[in-house]
Amino acid sequence: MNAKITLRVANEGDAAAIRAIYAPYVERAAVSFETEVPDVAAMAARIAKLLPTHPWLVAVIDDQVAGYAYASPHRERAAYRWSVEVTAYVHPRFHARGIGKRLYAALHALLKAQNRVNAFGIITLPNAASVALHEACGFRHCATFRHAGYKFGAWHDVGWWQLEIGPASTMPAEPIAFAQLDASTIEQALAGG
Repeated sequence: MNAKITLRVANEGDAAAIRAIYAPYVERAAVSFETEVPDVAAMAARIAKLLPTHPWLVAVIDDQVAGYAYASPHRERAAYRWSVEVTAYVHPRFHARGIGKRLYAALHALLKAQNRVNAFGIITLPNAASVALHEACGFRHCATFRHAGYKFGAWHDVGWWQLEIGPASTMPAEPIAFAQLDASTIEQALAGG
């Protein structure tokens, strides 16, 4: 019997659970190019820093955080403000339940409401599961950077996948900060994810 998956906006109190999901990807894989797992306080600070401007979501099953996804600024310069980098991680115990797809669907709905135009998923290669998730969510491969990072005694390529969230118009509407979205828009995105 499948337990109900609930999506909600993350908060600093989720930092320990998020860290627990993320740690193996830092300690035992090149999926993340971080080499030290951030402590709980650092993870809480990351959540607090992003939430005013960008969505950070968690998927919860039986009161346990099973996965998370968030958007962050793509680059610092002003002309990039319509583009974001997106990331999703799911606890291995909850793989193959559609959690990543649901998180990304909700995240993309929120980004669209914020007037974002592009989302980029950056994937250490090879990573067939992450490529499959991104492509199932509408992302298309747009670039590969050879030998982009060195971790665990090897060079790793990095692929970029792009999702066009909104139209690339000649007069784009200014992005809206996540904290400025109304509660009903957030609720609708979470329910639809």
